[in-house]
Amino acid sequence: MIYSLTGRVALTTPEMCVIECGGVGYACKTTLNTVGELKGRETATLYTYLAVREDAIELFGFFDPEELECFRLLTSVSGVGSKFALAILSTLTPDRVALAIASEDVKAFTGVKGVGNKIAQRIVMELKDKIAKDSAFIGGKSGPDLAAISKPSSNVSDALAALVVLGYSQSEAASCLGKMDASLPVDELIRRALRELSGGKF
Repeated sequence: MIYSLTGRVALTTPEMCVIECGGVGYACKTTLNTVGELKGRETATLYTYLAVREDAIELFGFFDPEELECFRLLTSVSGVGSKFALAILSTLTPDRVALAIASEDVKAFTGVKGVGNKIAQRIVMELKDKIAKDSAFIGGKSGPDLAAISKPSSNVSDALAALVVLGYSQSEAASCLGKMDASLPVDELIRRALRELSGGKF
């Protein structure tokens, strides 16, 4: 198994990058986020995943280990192949994927080109419990509590519903509420969330 590649960035395209190591160029299928990170760099390290099938051997490379882990999770969902996973990670960051799954924000995935409602619902359904147990995609202790988002209290649920009615996306509102004390009254949760989401204007 190839864990990572470190070498010269020989080529980047919207769907692929080539890392040259010891005179050998390794073509890695990747995301737009990784391609963006590689621009302007002479050398780089990519964390890789080697997929071996009867008809093909494909190497995937990612700038961040979190993106690689998210790719593995997405492709573990039945019906979600590497093409869908790369498309999702070209649009959403790993922490955004985790938040969308935890908050059951199906629209976050259907907004990705080629991802239909059935696939989006399957991603949420099959990965919700896994994401709730693993906060690896959320940056540090200041991030939202994924377990609380995936199993919200009645107050948080009511506040979340109100924020969605006001026009905020489900995962955006859930991310904000996930940082708050779930025992607060509904109106207080809404007030604090609105203040944060509006940049302190409320």
